[in-house]
Formats: sequence, C-alpha cells, structure tokens
Amino acid sequence: MLSNKPYLIRAFYEWIIDSDCTPFVVINANYPRCQVPLDYVENGEITLNVSPEAIRDLKITNDSIEFRASFAGVVHIISAPIKATLAIYAQENQQGMFFDYEDQEEGGEGAGNINFAPEPIMQTDENPRPTSVKGKGKAHLKLVE
Repeated sequence: MLSNKPYLIRAFYEWIIDSDCTPFVVINANYPRCQVPLDYVENGEITLNVSPEAIRDLKITNDSIEFRASFAGVVHIISAPIKATLAIYAQENQQGMFFDYEDQEEGGEGAGNINFAPEPIMQTDENPRPTSVKGKGKAHLKLVE
C-alpha cells in the first residue's frame, strides 16, 4: 500500500491555505537528496514558508516536495524527499500535522512506513506548539508518539 504521508501533506496544505493561514513545512535537512539553503538550517532542520506568496512552482508528489524560493534575494530550487518532511502547520495557530523522523534507508522491506498522530494534535499546556517563526529561527517542535 502507498504511504499516506504525501496525501496528508497535500490535504493539510490545502486546508491551511483555505483557512487563510500561512503554511510552513519543517524538513530534516540531513536527509539524503535534500536540497535546501544550508545557511538557514538549524539543528539539522529547516522551517520554510510555503505560502503561494512566498514560493513558486510548488509540487508535492508522492516522493518529494519541490519549489522555487528566494533567500536574501537569491533564488533557490528547494527539493526534499517526502520522508524528510517533519511537519506541516499553520504559522498563525500552529495547527497541522507533525511526523516522526523516518529511516534514511532507501528501498527495502518496510521503507516508507511513518508514525504520526492520527489527527491534528490540539494545543495543551502539556503539548506546547511553536510560537512564531521569524527569519532563520526554527520552530520548537515536540514529537508526540
């Protein structure tokens, strides 16, 4: 059976846009085949604004997320395997889907399995969400198992 992760990412992206919010994705920048601007990576992760106003040519396929974005006036082609995606959430209220780190092995039995919360995780005092993402800072995500 196909992984449901790319379908969830596409659905949450559409939901966030339809809700007039700003979609952000968190990518494991150390994952093989990730092409991201290294100057903006912190602790092996990069948080990216993927709103239609911030990027161009967004493609979310079953295998990867790709788009063009400008950083400090320089256009970069961003590309990351779906398995490298750690989260997609709305900047305004931090609602979205947060994923576990995935095995970096390509192919083989069991590749592509993901562990994720079956529904959006609601904010509580025990489960704080990232506050605001500005500049090069990264969201402080808490993985829920």
